[in-house]
Formats: sequence, C-alpha cells, structure tokens
Amino acid sequence: MSFAGSSMIDPFGRSISYLRVSVTDRCDFRCTYCMAEDMAFLPKKDLLSLEELDRLCTVFIEKGVKKLRLTGGEPLVRKNIMHLVRQLSRHLDNCALEELTLTTNGSQLARFAQELADCGVKRINVSLDTLDPDKFRTITRWGDLSKVMAGIEAAEAAGLKIKINAVALKGFNDTELPAMLRWAHGRGMDLTVIETMPMGEIDADRTDQYLPLSQLRADLERRFTLTDIPYKTGGPARYVEVAETGGRMGFITPLTHNFCESCNRVRLTCTGMLYMCLGQNDDADLRAPLRASEGNELLSNAIDEAIGRKPKGHDFVIDRRTRRPAVARHMSVTGG
Repeated sequence: MSFAGSSMIDPFGRSISYLRVSVTDRCDFRCTYCMAEDMAFLPKKDLLSLEELDRLCTVFIEKGVKKLRLTGGEPLVRKNIMHLVRQLSRHLDNCALEELTLTTNGSQLARFAQELADCGVKRINVSLDTLDPDKFRTITRWGDLSKVMAGIEAAEAAGLKIKINAVALKGFNDTELPAMLRWAHGRGMDLTVIETMPMGEIDADRTDQYLPLSQLRADLERRFTLTDIPYKTGGPARYVEVAETGGRMGFITPLTHNFCESCNRVRLTCTGMLYMCLGQNDDADLRAPLRASEGNELLSNAIDEAIGRKPKGHDFVIDRRTRRPAVARHMSVTGG
C-alpha cells in the first residue's frame, strides 16, 4: 500500500519534508560536550535492523519526506551501514527523494567516501571543532585529527561537497574560529557554528562552555564583512556571506534565537522512536507498529498521529542554577 502524496502537515501548518535518522547511538569519539566518557550504549538487540530502518524511511518518503540525513552517534561505525545507504539510494534514482546525506565525525570517511558518492550522496557534514591536534584529542577524548583530515581529503577526491560543523565553546575554540573559517573557505567548504545544546548528562558544566553566537558574530565582524543571505540547505542554519573569503558561514542558534517557526524536521532513533522536536521529550514508538504487521498502514497511521503532536518549539535553556540538561537523552541517541 502506498501513501504517496499524503504529505505530513503539523498543527502549525509546517510541512514535514526532512527526516534525520540516527542509525546508531554508538560513536568512536567521546566529545566532552556531547557524551560522558563512560557511556552506556543501547543493547544491540534493541536496535532496528538495517532492513527495518529502510522500511521506515521508505514509508516517510512515501508520505512526503524529500531530504533524508543519516546521523548517529557516528553513522559510519554501524556494521554494514553502506548496505542501508545503497538501499535508500533507490529513492534518489526514482526521484522520490531529493537528497540523501549524512553527518559524520570524519573518522571513517577515508574508507567510505567514494562509495557514498557512488550511492548518490552529493554532500556531507563533518563535525570538527578545532584544527589543533592536541585540542582535538582533548575535546574528543579518543580522536585522531589526522584520520579526520584524511577523510576530508578522500571526500573531496570523491567529489562530495563538505560543510564543516563546529560547536562554539567558550574558552576552547572561540579564538580559533576565525582561522577555521579561513581554512574551510580556502578549501571551498562552508562552515557552520552551533551553540552547545543542553542535552544529556555530561562531565562538564555547560554554563561554562556556552558561547552565545550573537557574541561570536560581533567578534567576527571586527575582522570580516558578514552579509546576511537567504541561502538554505533545509536545516536550521542562518547563513551569511563573508566578503574577505567569498565563502558562506552558517549560525545555528537554538538558545539565542530559536529556529522553530520554520521547522520541517522530525528525528528517528535507531530503536524506532520518533522525536517531533529535538528539544522536547515527547516521542512516538514506531517500532511496535512496524513489527505488528507486514503492511505499512499501522505505521503510517502512527506517523500521522505523531506529526499531529509536533510542538511549536523547544524548551532549550542553559541554566546555571539547576545544571540539569533541558533534555535528559544524549544527542547521540536522537541524532544531530
């Protein structure tokens, strides 16, 4: 049974056309603002199979999703992940899906970049917060910057368009961001900076890390000429053009200026939980209807019910008084 054309409209008239899928909560890094060092990951038996993820994504595509992003954790550490990418690429071939992409830490890109390109992936996001090898090891706890750089080079060689995502962290990389901007633009890559989000218990105090991007932009404007532009990739970033480099820079500001009014996204976890908002705890279990029937009618109805509960906006706040995260689950569970 096909549900093509039954587009998903939330209670605020927003058309849901963008699905982010966390294929695993596991990661080969332990970034200090994202995870605790000693993380307890989901039991493998709780994860949806690659075939189930494909079926779920296909129903969303039939219901109007045009952009699909694979995330994690680190998506490329999921065993046989390229099987899922190859399966999903059929929706690009028949034009049901406009874009298939992923967010990665870059550690596995040297292995997979060419195959991603062969499957129709045109662009990727690489999360990278510093170009200093020692600081990189500190922020990721386990990461090797040289492997990430080799992955970026492999992605460039495969013809993939790359956007660098950097979380702005006060006292860590704030003074380095101008150099990162010049480096990224010098290689033809966009750079997007992101405010740290209060998700999951970590070892650090996020109030010490939090850098408002309004402050960062003001600092950057002492060195660069930034002009707002209407460029969009389907995500929440607001973009500027940098006159001195000729490149684009994005700002994702969930705290200083939320982006909820135009939100067209929902997020699916590797266990089949659908989150209608990154910054809310409301969810919908899609694994049960997925496994209850070989047909997709129950699943489609569950998706419709969930979209009907999509909230107007999130509840993110950085609060020194409580030090509790606004959302208890870690970013790696829901997907970035």
